[in-house]
Amino acid sequence: MSVPVVLLPALGETRADWAEIAPALARERDVHALDLRGHGEAPREHPYTFSRLRDDVVRALDEVGLDEIDLVGHSLGGAIACQIAAAHPARVRRLVLEDVGALRPRTPRPPERPPGPLLFDWDMVLAVRRQLDAPDPAWRDDLALITAPTLVLAGGPDSPVPDETISELVRRVPDARRVTIPVGHLIHRAAPQDWLDAVVPFLAAP
Repeated sequence: MSVPVVLLPALGETRADWAEIAPALARERDVHALDLRGHGEAPREHPYTFSRLRDDVVRALDEVGLDEIDLVGHSLGGAIACQIAAAHPARVRRLVLEDVGALRPRTPRPPERPPGPLLFDWDMVLAVRRQLDAPDPAWRDDLALITAPTLVLAGGPDSPVPDETISELVRRVPDARRVTIPVGHLIHRAAPQDWLDAVVPFLAAP
């Protein structure tokens, strides 16, 4: 039986963000798209820490009996996916990271709250942004613990993720390779077929 695929969305997005990708993957695989804490139908409970987000996902996998998975994460979802793959290497068979760079300290830029009702908790955004601005150095160090073959998709010059941080992540993960699809940060939305053309063969490998 094929290994299930688990999809983790970006900051401010819900599992519905995978609506175009998930059905294509589901032709061959069992697919689980999850909401991260503070998003969609997931609990809106503090603390919104990276470690809590990681543990939430692992607990969700335990609840449905997913012992081995292929893990896909976009942006924040990719950062959490890295932590899961590092902490539970036997559980993640293959790892796909969409427009994720190695986390480095950066100048804080306070975000502006969008108007109207949100599909996420604004406190969660502020908490996550603080951790992205001043990341725990252990996050970068733990990339060396990832044993899963890893595909890193880069969005090219129109992405806000600095290219050098993506290159650093590829260097730090022992078995990682990079594919650039130059459509910006939202690769799976802007170029879904290109995304699938890169990801499906990678996940199909034994």
